[in-house]
Amino acid sequence: MSTTEIDITAIADETADGLVIADFLTSCTHAWPGRIAATVTLQGCPWLCAYCGTPESHDPTGEGRVTWQRVLEQLESHRHLVDAVVFGGGEPTRQDGLLPAMREARALGYAIGLHTMGAHPGRLASVLPEVDFVRFDLKGTPGMYEHITGSDTAGFQAWASLEAIHESGVDYEVQLIVDPTVHTREYVLETVREVIHRGFHAPVLQQPRRAGASAGYRRALRNRGLYDVITHEDLPDLARR
Repeated sequence: MSTTEIDITAIADETADGLVIADFLTSCTHAWPGRIAATVTLQGCPWLCAYCGTPESHDPTGEGRVTWQRVLEQLESHRHLVDAVVFGGGEPTRQDGLLPAMREARALGYAIGLHTMGAHPGRLASVLPEVDFVRFDLKGTPGMYEHITGSDTAGFQAWASLEAIHESGVDYEVQLIVDPTVHTREYVLETVREVIHRGFHAPVLQQPRRAGASAGYRRALRNRGLYDVITHEDLPDLARR
């Protein structure tokens, strides 16, 4: 039995009732390009990225701020205002309740989005059949991941996940946060070359987020951004945010 088959079997009997939710927004315009979506931020992440935009959702033992039942009630009452639900984190695929939650949201008529870093390739593969759009948070080439995440297996996991997303046929976007505290110009250029060489979608280059980041990270960033790493002339064909 493959890893993916094990994950599907394990998750299939779960319910979404135990979902630990760090945050819920009834309406968001930037989670899914061209859509107005509700966003469900799930608690817990296995990696320790300095530039995490949601550090409050990192702790896997953290308590949820809202129940899934309450989220369902809000989704039921907002169906005329939004048409999609995006699950993010943390790393949403670490929670067993993700798949049944996606199915319950779809049963209400919503399209399903997923924001992931690809930390759990098998679990990701098991939920992809329920997903309409994926935003994939890429951090660098496989060799850069340990320095950025603190995990010596993160690079393999992330790139295997990106391969699975690409092969699934689901609509997806690759996002590369260009962080001056960890990335150099050559790191960024090498990462983009690797993505394109493997036939994946060219990444969107993203400014690091100061809002919501830890005080230590904001001090390390020192008001620097994307263009402190690359120039306006670098990678002119790539979208930037």
